[in-house]
Amino acid sequence: MTAPPPLLQVRDLHHHYPLPRRRLLGPRPLLPVLHGVSLDIAAGRSLGVVGESGSGKSTLARLVMALEVPASGSVQLLGRDLHRLPARELRAARRDFQMVFQDPYGSLDPRQNVERIVSEPLRALQQPSRTELREQVAEVLAQVGLRPGDAHKYPHEFSGGQRQRIAIARALITRPSLIVADEPVSALDVSVQAQVLNLLAELQEQRGVTYLLISHDLAVVSHLCDEVLVLQGGRVVERGAPQQLFSQPQHPYTQTLVAAMPRLAL
Repeated sequence: MTAPPPLLQVRDLHHHYPLPRRRLLGPRPLLPVLHGVSLDIAAGRSLGVVGESGSGKSTLARLVMALEVPASGSVQLLGRDLHRLPARELRAARRDFQMVFQDPYGSLDPRQNVERIVSEPLRALQQPSRTELREQVAEVLAQVGLRPGDAHKYPHEFSGGQRQRIAIARALITRPSLIVADEPVSALDVSVQAQVLNLLAELQEQRGVTYLLISHDLAVVSHLCDEVLVLQGGRVVERGAPQQLFSQPQHPYTQTLVAAMPRLAL
């Protein structure tokens, strides 16, 4: 029996950023960031991408989210090459992939209440009735452990962990197949990190969501991910199951990360 294709397929991604010109009429030098990164994630599974700052993790997340266009390579989600879709089709496809950002306060508009924040992706894709919108917001708030009455509050009225739950609810509102989480707990206290990671694991079990988790922290990905990919200088240096990778790391860079790995209070 043939296995189904991966939900997400990334093939040979290369990317660079232009630097300031050294001479007025000279060419702009380029800063290479990613060098031939490839990965697969099966539906309902989780892949963690780890590496120190500057390793290319967040650039990879932006390319998967089609927020930037790669220099070369492809990102296919559900069989569609996201960077080749016309703008209108890409906009519609965004229902299937959403993002949770690092800063749970900076990613939420302080001028909007929770109902408007959480419903924003849904309203951008369709025009639900007021009743439908409120019902769907109440449903996802309950799924992330918040109360229906929280829909009328504002971000400053919540703790950091609660704000990240709001951000997760916003990502869930369109019922996506893939959630890209870029350092989703690094701005939180250690005890709150564990609560948010446990929530992500519960949501995956309940809804079958697939995660691409970006982190510099191996302890975080070991708790949530089925496979880990290690990036150094924009290149994949090692990949494997967390237990194998962390107990018997082969690459010197992975060994350094494992030696510095903290322990979560789970």
